[in-house]
Amino acid sequence: MKKIVAGFLILIFGLFITYKYLYHDHRDISSEKSLYTLTVKDLLKEFLANESSANRKYLDKAITIKGKITSIDDKNSTIVIDDKVFVIMSELTKIELNSNVSVQGRLIGFDSLLEEIKIDQAQIK
Repeated sequence: MKKIVAGFLILIFGLFITYKYLYHDHRDISSEKSLYTLTVKDLLKEFLANESSANRKYLDKAITIKGKITSIDDKNSTIVIDDKVFVIMSELTKIELNSNVSVQGRLIGFDSLLEEIKIDQAQIK
């Protein structure tokens, strides 16, 4: 009987840990402080020089990018900065094409084929 109770408690504990792991609170990038503030040119230069080093430094981190808006897609809430940074906005506010902006978001990757940096959960600073 003690083995059944112990096994049941271990099972319940394991299910609880699994639930907490799978359904944890999501990260709120907008409330985080940017670890780095860079221009598009400087960030791209680092990725082109050494992609793995730049990934270790910036990947999944809150960063601020400065540059000029070269494309806006209202339908998908995305913008492109300096033709090299693809940004998925948390919400698209009133912005104009060719205006200079600072955008804070989470760097999610670098496409070496297109030489394009990808950022999500972004907002205008």
